[in-house]
Amino acid sequence: MDEQRKKIVIAGGGITGLSAAFYMQQQIRDRNLPIDVILVEATNRLGGKIQTVRRNGYIIERGPDSFLIRKKSMDRLAGELGIADQLVKNATGQSYVLLNDELHPIPGGSIMGVPTEIAPFLKSNLFSLTGKLRAAGDFFLPRSDIQGDQSLGAFFRRRFGNEVVNNLIEPLLSGVYAGDIDHMSMESTFPQFVSVEEKHRSLILGMKKTQPKPEQLPNKGHAAKKEGAFHTFRNGLETIVEALEEQLPEVNFIKGVRIEKIEKEEERTFVTLNEGSVIEADAVVLTTGHAVARQLFEPHGILQELEAIKTSSVATITLAFPESAVVQDKEGTGFLVSRSGDYSITACTWLNRKWPTTTPDGKVLLRAFVGRIGEEAIVDLPDDEIEQIVLSDLRKIFEIKEDPEFSIVTRWKDDRPQYRVGHKKLIADAKEQLRRAFPNVELAGASYEGVGLPDCIDQGKAAVDRVIQRLIK
Repeated sequence: MDEQRKKIVIAGGGITGLSAAFYMQQQIRDRNLPIDVILVEATNRLGGKIQTVRRNGYIIERGPDSFLIRKKSMDRLAGELGIADQLVKNATGQSYVLLNDELHPIPGGSIMGVPTEIAPFLKSNLFSLTGKLRAAGDFFLPRSDIQGDQSLGAFFRRRFGNEVVNNLIEPLLSGVYAGDIDHMSMESTFPQFVSVEEKHRSLILGMKKTQPKPEQLPNKGHAAKKEGAFHTFRNGLETIVEALEEQLPEVNFIKGVRIEKIEKEEERTFVTLNEGSVIEADAVVLTTGHAVARQLFEPHGILQELEAIKTSSVATITLAFPESAVVQDKEGTGFLVSRSGDYSITACTWLNRKWPTTTPDGKVLLRAFVGRIGEEAIVDLPDDEIEQIVLSDLRKIFEIKEDPEFSIVTRWKDDRPQYRVGHKKLIADAKEQLRRAFPNVELAGASYEGVGLPDCIDQGKAAVDRVIQRLIK
């Protein structure tokens, strides 16, 4: 690398931008690189969608509440920050689907709705006999001959029929993206199912074969209790944001300022901020959403295809009650709602059961979700109206004797990127356009290659690796 100091701008202070800054600082330290890092965040706080409210002993998440343990990057980052001892696993318990005004247990052995154990599936009241017989067609149907991407809906309807998809698979899979599975890209969301079909033909048999066998307890003849698949932090997800900000002393944070223009002159990239200053940068890692990226590069005639990435709006409401106010005769951690019902809520988590560390003793904490593709008007209603609609729905499902002690409504407007069929190619083409026109700019974040927190961390780290590789001559 040229010994003249280099300057790298990271746009966006969500988990993608913060992890990019962390791994950039790590490389600078480990390799003694002459690089200065500037992180520009349009709001006055860091963390993006990670927002934790700590109130009267409650830990309430406005955005994501956890992350998958099997995706290692978040746990690894927590270890590198020295906060791994603060991680907690979710408590496991029965989950339900609300169908025909009744909570039906999700059949045991289901993996994202695909059965791996036949007996619980056959006993379930989620499906009619006709629906069960149609789903059994998976044992006999040939592999798909579809080349390229396809929708989740088309794939699963072909294998299991409409009833199993509508009553179980759709509520499970669409919840992650608040999207429509009949448009969602298989290739960009759950490609593992295509691989299982290619290898084993039957999804049921294939998923059963590829699942690890339950470990046996020492000197016992029965399987160990199922462990939680998710992690969060004892004091909320914002724990990692606070640790990152504290442990990035060499990063220059500029908050409350927007990037207005990105321009290029030979090898240099110029970043203009809305307060008038211009940063001459050797590289830019752009971790904002795709709409901002498209707007910044509109004057240059590139990234305009990103307009094809649709977004959805959702709202969450967290409700706190005394234990005596809520009568829950079902054991479990929460439920999803089938689209066929007359409900505004799409899901509800019993937080005091799933995440006991969130709730003081003697209290109940519920988190309900509203809004999805085609049903987004509710997100614009005032807080008190959303509360009344949600309470009305919940009171049809179990007894709630009092109004909540307090509630917190959070809206995410046009915020959930939809990975529609063709998404992977769309992103690959956009990144190639950018590489040719602005080789010093990298795209990373939830709009592109994964919406989960570990996916965003992976993208931030990968962008840093590419920048460093390019700058070291």
